Amino acid sequence: MREHARAETPPDTLPLKIKKKKKMAAGIPAVTSSLKHGLQNMGISRTVKTLTMVNQQEGFDCPGCAWPDPSHRTQFEFCENGAKAVADEATKRRVTPEFFSKHSIQYLSMQSDRWLNKQGRITHPMVLEEGSSHYVPITWDDAFSMIAGEVNKLENPNRSVFYTSGRTSNEAAFLYQAMVRSIGTNNLPDCSNMCHESSGKGLGATIGIGKGTVHLDDFNHADVILVIGQNPGTNHPRMLTALRDAKLKGATLIHVNPLPEAGLERFKHPQDYMKMNLSSTQLSDFHLPVKIGGDAALLKGLIKIHDELGHLDSKFIANQTGGFDSMLEKARDTDWNAIVRDSGLPRELISEVGQVVARSKATIACWAMGLTQQPNGVAVIQEVVNLLLMGGHVGRPGAGFCPVRGHSNVQGDRTVGIWEAAPVSFIERMEKGLNISIPREHGYDVVGAIQAMRDGAVDVFFCMGGNFISATPDTMATAEGLRKVGLTVQVSTKLNRSHLVTGKKALILPCLGRTELDVQGTGPQFVSVENSMGIVHRSTGSLPPASSHLRSEPWIVAQLSQHLFTNSPIDWSGMVEDYDMIRNLMEKSLSGFEDYNKRVRLENGFLLPNPPRDSRTFDTPSGRAHFTTHDLPDVRIDDEQFIMMTIRSHDQYNTTIYDVHDRYRGVSGNRRIVLMNALDMAERGWKNRQMVSITSHFEGETRTADGWQLVAYEIPRKNIATYFPEANILVPLRSTAKDSNTPTSKWIKVTLADFHGDEEE
Repeated sequence: MREHARAETPPDTLPLKIKKKKKMAAGIPAVTSSLKHGLQNMGISRTVKTLTMVNQQEGFDCPGCAWPDPSHRTQFEFCENGAKAVADEATKRRVTPEFFSKHSIQYLSMQSDRWLNKQGRITHPMVLEEGSSHYVPITWDDAFSMIAGEVNKLENPNRSVFYTSGRTSNEAAFLYQAMVRSIGTNNLPDCSNMCHESSGKGLGATIGIGKGTVHLDDFNHADVILVIGQNPGTNHPRMLTALRDAKLKGATLIHVNPLPEAGLERFKHPQDYMKMNLSSTQLSDFHLPVKIGGDAALLKGLIKIHDELGHLDSKFIANQTGGFDSMLEKARDTDWNAIVRDSGLPRELISEVGQVVARSKATIACWAMGLTQQPNGVAVIQEVVNLLLMGGHVGRPGAGFCPVRGHSNVQGDRTVGIWEAAPVSFIERMEKGLNISIPREHGYDVVGAIQAMRDGAVDVFFCMGGNFISATPDTMATAEGLRKVGLTVQVSTKLNRSHLVTGKKALILPCLGRTELDVQGTGPQFVSVENSMGIVHRSTGSLPPASSHLRSEPWIVAQLSQHLFTNSPIDWSGMVEDYDMIRNLMEKSLSGFEDYNKRVRLENGFLLPNPPRDSRTFDTPSGRAHFTTHDLPDVRIDDEQFIMMTIRSHDQYNTTIYDVHDRYRGVSGNRRIVLMNALDMAERGWKNRQMVSITSHFEGETRTADGWQLVAYEIPRKNIATYFPEANILVPLRSTAKDSNTPTSKWIKVTLADFHGDEEE
């Protein structure tokens, strides 16, 4: 029996360096960083060829964030983090069978996530047999036979789970869900369960669609833009251009976030240097350093000010909404002392910002995981809806809701069927298009899947992309569940920790990346993706594949399906020969995809229907938009406790760690750090680099992680911030947002204590 691989990320051994945090995003340092990563991974010619194809109409969609492309694009339509993502995928480094022969699973698990990622692209299908310590090569046919054998012998199809990351294209995701539903289960958890599920639940119940309602051009017509719980400078830097342009047109930007972020202080577009323009743009007019979890209190305060000033769209409220009176009564009854206490903001500042919001003729609200990953994630998003509906800020230029997706096609995957809890109307149309029977029982989401694995209720776990062990909460609980599974399968481009923490048997199926040429029976193929604003467009790779053994995700799904099903109404072989056939089937099975093959070939793709945006109509049972009524959440903690939130560094994308630098925050060399208010540190006699242990507390359960270094930072008192995935070990599996079941990675009760061990332990 092989020794268990290490599930959590090993501590960094480099010395921690602390510098003054940056006050401006992008500029020359972003250009330098982009070029450095490109040259180190790809070389000069490959860097030039690849970066000039990113987000171009005849090129490939950036594998980074889902921010939309402008209609009129420049030659360099990418950001620093996009350049890193592309260089990371198009690297010349390779992970071969010889690499796996040399390195055992146990050895690899002791390396850092950054080291694993830097080894390069996986070149061959690999298998880890039960009890073995090393992966060995396997043929594609034998791999598919192994998977089909395990699936077909299941006593119940619900003992299989099929996860998806947002990297997957529309075509691959559609075929994937068709395969899973043909097996007879809706166990389709995806990364959306861990990020924007609260957005979907909150918006769906109030405006009838779980997506945003703005165009990119709306930013040019906004009076006020609220950016809440979001750090665009690191997580979606191309958004800064839209904010810069809005600011220059007179918009007021309000940044609501516990931490000040360089990306919302000042911005310098790197391309401005080519125009001899050396000036930068101040972005935020207001930074509201709200306490972690205090957003609901702040929004209640803004609603109260809006009410007091009386700047309401009374006609819209009366004719097209419901629930206004009870929502307003709740806001009026909410005590200002509670609002100030819970938000951590002075009443005068809330009042000043509230007046700006109330007088706006066109307001956009943007948000990300700072809202969705709170215990009240759905409710706090519905408070955003309440605030905007008061002024009628939906379905008109410059106004609406903008949940900003962090992964390139996570929204598209849900649109085409990666949905463990799809409504009956969606399932019925899918059944008709695919000509198969689909169960109505909802499947597992991510947290449900982990719990099912821990309970021994899962025999096959298949991951289409992603790094499940590092992305999910409660690292040790997730590892415990994975180790109980009979077979785990990872469709991947690069080595990650999920290849090491596995079931009894494990497969790695190496796939093409977004940058690479995909040639099938009828010639070169393209795929499509959906961005944060509902535009579906093409993505066409052009680089030679990293290995002749790589296969596309649609090919992998189609070939596996031919091994799974002896008699299927779906022409799996035909689908993979020509992706137009996949899109024809999607047209039959999905609403809004009429003339798919024709429209996706248009210069800028096409826009999916969005009733609140397109016609100010709302697909709710009443046909109206709904105000909702919520109490303030209970944010009380014990005297010795802090609230912890997890964050990204500037040199990472989701769980992929490019380097150990967080340039904007002035921290480098080590990722096991705690950002903490200097006064909180002084009260305890602590200084920078003080070593501490962190213990999380949830309903009587505790989890402890040792060897963290303190860094004094501008953060509200009694709040701390740590990087993920390192801090995921402290996020309890059962601590999830009400209604969405999203892990509360932005709200964890913790205590800190001196740690006297060695940093490398």
